[in-house]
Amino acid sequence: MSDNMKDNKKEQMDEQPKKTIREDESLDPVSPYTLMAKLFAHVAKAVVDRFGEEGEEAVREGVRAFGEERGRDIARRAAVRGLPNDIENYLPNYDMGRSELFEYETIYHPCEIEQNFTRCAFGDQWKKDGMEKYGILYCQMIDPAIAKGYNPNFEVEHDKYLLKDGYCHFRFKMKDAKE
Repeated sequence: MSDNMKDNKKEQMDEQPKKTIREDESLDPVSPYTLMAKLFAHVAKAVVDRFGEEGEEAVREGVRAFGEERGRDIARRAAVRGLPNDIENYLPNYDMGRSELFEYETIYHPCEIEQNFTRCAFGDQWKKDGMEKYGILYCQMIDPAIAKGYNPNFEVEHDKYLLKDGYCHFRFKMKDAKE
C-alpha cells in the first residue's frame, strides 16, 4: 500500500468516533431470559421441522414436564418456610425473579390471582426473532403445568397471549379439593 493510501486510511480512522468496550452496547451481557428464549425456539423449531405435529406434541410434553417440576420446587420453597402450597404462597415463593424485562400487573381477588403482562422477555424475544410459532408452544403449556406441579388443585386460565394478542392474561384459581 502506498504511503498516500496509508495516510488517507489513517485520516478516515481518526475521523471515526472512538468507542471503548464499555460504550459498545453490543458487548453488554445478554440476559439469561434472552438466551433461554433463543435456545427454546431453536430446539422447538428443529423438533417441529423434523417431526411435524408429533414434534409439536413432544415439545409441549417437554414443557409440561419442566413446568410441573418447577411447580413442585415452588411448593418445596414454600414448605421450607413453613408455608402451605396454597394460592397465597404461590407468587411469594415463585422460582423466577422478575426484571425490568417484564411489565405486569397483579390483582388479588378473594379466590384468585389475576395477572396481565404487557411485556415479557421471552415473548418479546420470540417476536423479535420471528419465532412466535415455536414460542407459543411454551406459552400454552408452562403456567398451567407449573400450577399443577405446585398443587394439583391449582389451575391457570391463560386466555390471552402476548404472541397473539399483544398481552398475556392469566387467572390463577384453587379448585375445591373436594371436587
